[in-house]
Amino acid sequence: MSNDGFTLTELMVTILIAALLVGIAVPSYTTQVRKSRRTQARTALLDLAAREERFNSTNSVYTSTPANLGYPGMWPIQVGSGYYQVTVCVNATLASCPADAGTGAAFLLTAKPINAQQGDTQCGSFTLDNTGAEGVAGTGTAADCWN
Repeated sequence: MSNDGFTLTELMVTILIAALLVGIAVPSYTTQVRKSRRTQARTALLDLAAREERFNSTNSVYTSTPANLGYPGMWPIQVGSGYYQVTVCVNATLASCPADAGTGAAFLLTAKPINAQQGDTQCGSFTLDNTGAEGVAGTGTAADCWN
């Protein structure tokens, strides 16, 4: 009689090892995917800031009208692959945002995570203002999240 095959014990040990590997790999993979998606938020905010500066150079004010910045529709607008939505607040001072006046001397751009990216508690929402100040609304630092 031949003993080709697996015993129940061998099979259970194999399943246990596979479960441990998956338990370690999946959270690590999810973290790396969320980290890579942050690039979409940063890129969208930097592009939007450049559009604001271009508008300001010809009109001497910033704008919160999406059409003036080359965007269709109204804020918030989804960017990238749909993991962030951006909003613009324009006013006389940053202290008065989020009370949007439509035009003004200062702007505050925000990229808020949506869909699967909402689980990113390290960086959360990204912000960028007309002075170039970068911020995040998560447990991480702006320096870590913006780099």
